[in-house]
Amino acid sequence: MKKFKIKSGDTVKVIAGDHKGSEGKVIQIIKDKDRVLVEGVNLVSKHTKPSAQSPQGGIVKKEASLHISNLILLEDGVAVRVGYQVDGDTKTRISKKTKK
Repeated sequence: MKKFKIKSGDTVKVIAGDHKGSEGKVIQIIKDKDRVLVEGVNLVSKHTKPSAQSPQGGIVKKEASLHISNLILLEDGVAVRVGYQVDGDTKTRISKKTKK
């Protein structure tokens, strides 16, 4: 099973690709493809047919996934690398810059 240092709910910044510099909150992580959905980043237009949920149909903007290697974690608006610290039985995620 793959383990990532970025989790759902984290605030991240895009460091590579077309959306470089964009920031957003992680919505979902797709572990088997190493990809992440970030709120408000990498929006694509999807054409939808009329259905019971959307009787109008039309064009819907939604987030497409980004590769996890193109993201970095933000702490208080500053990009930080992530490490782990083990205290007895607990393993906690810490920033390598501030040690918090």
